Amino acid sequence: MPTITQRLDELGRSLGTFAGIARAIIVLCVLATLAAVLVNFLLARKSGEVTAESHSVVATGSMLGFFAGYYCLIRFQIGVIPLPVTFVALPLACVGLALVVIGTGVNILGRFALGGNWGDQIRIYRDHQLVTGGVYRYVRHPLYASLIWMFFGAALFFQNWLALAANLGIFLPAMYYRGRQEEVALRSLFPPYAEYARKTGMFFPLPWTQK
Repeated sequence: MPTITQRLDELGRSLGTFAGIARAIIVLCVLATLAAVLVNFLLARKSGEVTAESHSVVATGSMLGFFAGYYCLIRFQIGVIPLPVTFVALPLACVGLALVVIGTGVNILGRFALGGNWGDQIRIYRDHQLVTGGVYRYVRHPLYASLIWMFFGAALFFQNWLALAANLGIFLPAMYYRGRQEEVALRSLFPPYAEYARKTGMFFPLPWTQK
């Protein structure tokens, strides 16, 4: 019969294997998201098709700047407070990994659904369409929401509470600001947008459909 020490050693090896696989999955998710952003830029419409444009300080460049700072917090373990492995840390790590994976899927699906309506800045195109299908059925801004979820998940997985605070205190407000800017343009162009916004959460799915 295995001793307590042997059981703890087995648990440690299992957790080590889980951590290694999970880290590899997170890296692949980040690379997939960055590749999707690159595809957006490569397929972006020409300026001649733009009928209205508004520049925002919150754009891909500033988001990548935040990502670089966030990565440094994770990479150099700034803000890490380890928690007990079996009772708290492992469940949080599983939740965090799930959020990163789900966020990646939602981000990529959202970019497919948005198609040619995407723009680094706030742009209205000649044939602009209101997209409410796919992942847009559940959140109004799935590209921003998915990044929020991914940052939140990574902070939980790596037990980095400063990274969590940066996501909640900097990135989420920035996404809210950018989202509201876009919604001003969409509301003026598409009257049905007000009803869509009433029934659909901005970054998180509503638990029920509002009447």
